[in-house]
Amino acid sequence: MLNKKRNRESGEIDGSSLADIAFLLLIFFLVVTTIDVDTGIGLVLPPIPDDIEPPPVRERNLMNILVNAQGMVLIDEEPAAIATVRERVKAFVNNFGADPNLSDSPDDAIVSIKTDRRTPYNIYIDMLDEVMGAYAELRHQASMDRFGVPFTSLERQSERRQEIQEMFPKKISIAEPDEG
Repeated sequence: MLNKKRNRESGEIDGSSLADIAFLLLIFFLVVTTIDVDTGIGLVLPPIPDDIEPPPVRERNLMNILVNAQGMVLIDEEPAAIATVRERVKAFVNNFGADPNLSDSPDDAIVSIKTDRRTPYNIYIDMLDEVMGAYAELRHQASMDRFGVPFTSLERQSERRQEIQEMFPKKISIAEPDEG
């Protein structure tokens, strides 16, 4: 009697709720998962201007930087190396009217960057980094001279930070590339 095997029915697992559970898990993971979509260059754009004509800019206060399709840099129509851009922008912005070929003051200085549609992207980014770096160094030096602390350590909305930003406002014009 002990050696007899009984024919038992196999146990079944109810699978009707399995689809519901899988669907709920799918929804949960879609809701809590974040997807990093930060691509491109983070720039704060100015507000859309009204239909007011921009004020005239004196040629002296405009530094034209052109990056052509071959990646060559031209500053005011003269060839320049990317490594020299930062120092030239600093000298242009921080002139205070001393050199008649450079800007009247940091508030009047405008740096215009123009590219060709075929300009290599990495050259454009390097150029933009050099211009931004020039302003960062000017602000850092002004903060050290004025307050004895680096510009980056000043609080975001503090009066000191705004004072330095007003001393050296970033006036960078990124011109539309030429067709071609």
